[in-house]
Amino acid sequence: MTMPPEQPMRHIPVLLDEAMAALGPRSGGVYLDATFGAGGYTRALLAHENTRVLALDRDPRAIRDGAALVAAAGGRLTLVEARFSELAQVAGRTGLAPLDGIVADIGVSSMQFDEAERGFSFRNDGPLDMRMEGSGRSAADIVAEAEEEALADILYHYGEERASRRIARAIVHARLERKIETTGALAAIIERAAPGRPGEIHPATKSFQALRIAVNDELGELVAALAGAERALKPGGKLVIVSFHSLEDRIVKQFLAERSGRGETRSRRLPGEPVPPPPTFIVDDFKPLAPSEREIAANPRSRSARLRVATRTDAPPRPVGDALARLARLPERVPRRR
Repeated sequence: MTMPPEQPMRHIPVLLDEAMAALGPRSGGVYLDATFGAGGYTRALLAHENTRVLALDRDPRAIRDGAALVAAAGGRLTLVEARFSELAQVAGRTGLAPLDGIVADIGVSSMQFDEAERGFSFRNDGPLDMRMEGSGRSAADIVAEAEEEALADILYHYGEERASRRIARAIVHARLERKIETTGALAAIIERAAPGRPGEIHPATKSFQALRIAVNDELGELVAALAGAERALKPGGKLVIVSFHSLEDRIVKQFLAERSGRGETRSRRLPGEPVPPPPTFIVDDFKPLAPSEREIAANPRSRSARLRVATRTDAPPRPVGDALARLARLPERVPRRR
């Protein structure tokens, strides 16, 4: 089937060639694009003859904008509004499981960053929202309602913001005088509380990341998506994950290390020690792929991207372990002694 001419896309898929090389699409294969966005990975998969693609996105706008591609694909593309944590359920419900490959670009798309009304970025002033689905608790709600210590925890653990306590204190003080409803207002408060140095990232960058992760439960979604991929892939199926910051990459790395049995010494178990479960994934190289200098020059937002690849074995899937689940949530606060 001849695909329609390429249309200009506001979002440039990161590490596209590397992701397709890792997936190795084949004729008749069934693949899942777990983060459809503007359809960059999906288009590349459909370019291979007789492939079928299931694509997911939790953003209703992405689903609406993808309708033309669905029509042009002639029945080879199924586009579903769903979170990628639901990928196994959707693949089963649509009758497309088991899958030959899964690709996911974790994080926020360029379109979402560039639309001021979505509230993901402080570059252009807009409502303090950050909700990918446009429903539920917004960033403005968290900023208005969270206690100072809870707010500091969000900024520190999800944004790795070293000035989290100072910023949280400034936010709580400012909201007593006026409700914080816009990205510009919040960014100004953060910049006053923890001004940056020339040449460094904007002082609000890490705090905005933290709030976005909290609003959309991005780390919890990632853990569930990895477990879902384990259930949905067929033996020999490929899992390709592109992440953009250390919190995401740490979860992917730990999941693959645990599932591949990396570091286990089976030949020298202590008497009575249980036999480790068989690996559910094979990882040929634990060093992630990074974008080339050429790609970074063409798309500066790709600079922090890291791609990891794993191959599904025929071992049965396992439940999510406590250690992995803990990475996705804020640590429990220990009550202070009085």
